[in-house]
Amino acid sequence: MTKIILLLLFMIAAIQVIKPLGWPGLRKRSDAWKLVAGVVCITFASVILGALFQGV
Repeated sequence: MTKIILLLLFMIAAIQVIKPLGWPGLRKRSDAWKLVAGVVCITFASVILGALFQGV
């Protein structure tokens, strides 16, 4: 499930580079880094949560 979410967010970031989405905070092509930063944060959070609940 996490891989699907990450793929979706990377696709949205790629679309932002091609044609800006116009969402608040994402008005310019150069704002795609914000989406990529969000993907990285979600990845780290999922790895940490997976490690925490691995032994449960």
